[in-house]
Amino acid sequence: MAEGTAKPKAKRASRASKPALKAAKTAKVEGPAEVGEPASRLIDQRIHDIGGWRGETLARMRALILNADPGMTEEWKWENPVWSHGGIVCTGEAYKTVVKLTFPRGASIPDPSRLFNASLDGNTRRAIDIREGEEVDAAAFKALVRAAVARNGPPAKATEPAANKAQPVKLLSGGNPQIAKGDGDSPVQAYIAAMPGWKRDLGERLDALIVRAVPGVRKAVRWNSPFYGVEGRGWFLSFHVFTRYVKVTFFAGTSLRPVPPGGTPKSKEVRWVDITEDDGLDEARMAAWVKQAAALPGWAP
Repeated sequence: MAEGTAKPKAKRASRASKPALKAAKTAKVEGPAEVGEPASRLIDQRIHDIGGWRGETLARMRALILNADPGMTEEWKWENPVWSHGGIVCTGEAYKTVVKLTFPRGASIPDPSRLFNASLDGNTRRAIDIREGEEVDAAAFKALVRAAVARNGPPAKATEPAANKAQPVKLLSGGNPQIAKGDGDSPVQAYIAAMPGWKRDLGERLDALIVRAVPGVRKAVRWNSPFYGVEGRGWFLSFHVFTRYVKVTFFAGTSLRPVPPGGTPKSKEVRWVDITEDDGLDEARMAAWVKQAAALPGWAP
């Protein structure tokens, strides 16, 4: 069983690298926690350091948490990932045999699907322990996250002028979300959350598939498109919303087998596949392409 970088006697998974921790601690935003992009980078680093099934599981559950609530904030507290909205929603920890998601107020949150399976004797906390090979029902888990947000209550009213309040994401030509350039999972999840209609579900499925196929995958938003790559090897894939389809582009597409169908004489080695609502996503073929693409030298603009 893959155990990433955990030491045999350690109770917790390896921590983020000291340079990463030092960088984030110099960019504190509020109180003892690092929030926003520094926190997202630390969580990216934690997932990369853990590796194996535990890193893949933590990455998958993180994506579900961020997809469940567009107002979710990533923080780094107690040297662990923390997700908050109006208060802490849950924390994520990796142990030797489980990935644990702890809900500090879980005892007062409705759990009709009975996802909570740990810390059941306490008066306040509840937790979900996920072992190797186990899958958590995505829809039920997102409902649980939303219930935790509702239990925290509405956040304090903002004191800044109305002009400074967050505005809805602008959709560009073809319905493509306009998302500022950024590194890490947060801008990618913001893009996916803004994808219109059926394309949002497709974006969630693509993101989860890529995370499963390439644990520790590097993410970013560039040119209003999510990009996926391997650290030190460049980008291997991106996708973009168009009116009637979502285009998934492989930068070394001519080296994949089978070669993705989209391409022109001017596109050189780049190839793509256009996914429509009627066609749907062929997950098996897409996963095979993603694994092949991640093993090849990527594109470094």
